[in-house]
Amino acid sequence: MATRADIGVIGGSGLYSLLDDAEEFELTTPYGPPSDVVTVGRIGSRSVAFVPRHGRDHRFPPHRIPYRANLWALRSLGVRQVLAPNAVGSLRPEHGPGAIVVPDQLVDRTSGRAQTYYDMSGAVHVSFADPYCPSGRSVAATAARDGGWHTVDGGTLVVIEGPRFSTRAESRWFAANGWTIVGMTGHPEAVLARELALCYTSLALVTDHDAGIEAGEGVTHEEVMEFFAQNVTRMRTLVAATVEALPTDRTCPCDSALDGLKLPFELP
Repeated sequence: MATRADIGVIGGSGLYSLLDDAEEFELTTPYGPPSDVVTVGRIGSRSVAFVPRHGRDHRFPPHRIPYRANLWALRSLGVRQVLAPNAVGSLRPEHGPGAIVVPDQLVDRTSGRAQTYYDMSGAVHVSFADPYCPSGRSVAATAARDGGWHTVDGGTLVVIEGPRFSTRAESRWFAANGWTIVGMTGHPEAVLARELALCYTSLALVTDHDAGIEAGEGVTHEEVMEFFAQNVTRMRTLVAATVEALPTDRTCPCDSALDGLKLPFELP
C-alpha cells in the first residue's frame, strides 16, 4: 500500500479528531478485517494510523475485538511504534481517577482470546519478559508529567476477560498481589505487537477505583464512560504530545524481537 504511517494509535471514539489531513482505508488481513476503517493522517510532523479499538459504533466488546487483525493492519501500513491509550480501574488507593499509569508489566487473566500469530506450522517462542517498549514508556511518562497529570511511571496492568467487571474478592486478590491497575483490552494487544516486532506503549487513564478498593456499589459502565468523556480533550493532547516525541529511529530491543527465529510466514 502506498500510504504509510510511522506510528499507530489504538484507542477509543474520543480520539477520532486526533489527526489532521485524515484519509480512511478499508483493509483486509489474513485474520479478517480490523475493528473498523483505519484512518491515516498527521500529528505535527508524524504520520499516524488510527484504529478504533471497539469499532466506531462500539460494537466489539473487549473479548471479541479482532486484535490480530488490528495489529497486522497497522504493520501493513508501515507502523513500527504503537501507542495504546485505554481506560483502567485502579487497584491502589493512592492512584485515583485522573491518574495516568504507564505500566511496565502485564498479567494475563483472560481466557479464550486468540493471542498469537504463531499457532500453526511450528512453534515460535517470542520473549515477553518486559512487555512494553522502554523508549515509548519513557516518552509517555515524560509527556504525562509535562502535561500536569498525576503520573505513575511503572506498575502492573492485570487484564481480565470482561465484559463484566471484577468481583470485590477478585479485585482484592489483584491488589494483594501488588498489581497496580486492571483493564480489559491491554492483552493480547501487547503480545501481538511483540510478535510483529512492534514497539508497544500503554497509556492508561484511571477512571475509577476498582470494586475491592473502596466502599460503594462498585464500578459501572456509565461512570467509566462519563469520566473518560470528561477527560477526552486532555487525553487527546497527551496522545499527540507523546506521538510527536516518540523517536524517529528505534534503538530499543523491540526491533530485534524476532531475530534468530524461524517464522512460518512473511510479515507485512
